[in-house]
Amino acid sequence: MCGGRGTRLGSETEKPLYPIAGTPMVDRVVAALAGSRVETVYAAVSPHAPETREHLSNAAIEGKPLSLVQTPGDGYVADLQAALATVDTPVLTVAADLPLLAPVLVDRVLDRFAAGEGHSLTVVVPAELKRALGASCDTEFDGYAPTGVNVVADSDSETMYTSYDARLAVNVNRQSDADLAEELCD
Repeated sequence: MCGGRGTRLGSETEKPLYPIAGTPMVDRVVAALAGSRVETVYAAVSPHAPETREHLSNAAIEGKPLSLVQTPGDGYVADLQAALATVDTPVLTVAADLPLLAPVLVDRVLDRFAAGEGHSLTVVVPAELKRALGASCDTEFDGYAPTGVNVVADSDSETMYTSYDARLAVNVNRQSDADLAEELCD
């Protein structure tokens, strides 16, 4: 998912293209997906991120196809629904603002989904972990915060997977989050 405006970040650069340690966040996410067991990578772009669309249309992922999916730019949920209408499920969804995502984390989520009897999977972290790291926490429910990583399946049932990995706790929504990601980047 890489079509948002990124207004909270307060940058002239489109949010997916915002660099962390010199590399655009979307490239970091694509690299994590490319290094994982994910077979095909789809980038959901919108009219709000034309430079991201152009950047990704020229991207090459070693050994895996990258396909662009156009969404209307009507917000995360509407764009997610538009993207899901064009791909087969189950599908792993990842926000482009997770610059610390790593292949091992993606594979861990896929393993957890495989063990979940086909239920959709929402990956969360303890909100306290986000606060301890100094990461922003805009959405919290019952002490947990969504990570921006999910697996959407055909099932109406949903399972929550709690990760305690700090790399999933840093979504770059504000400049302070970008600074934190820079500090934690290897």
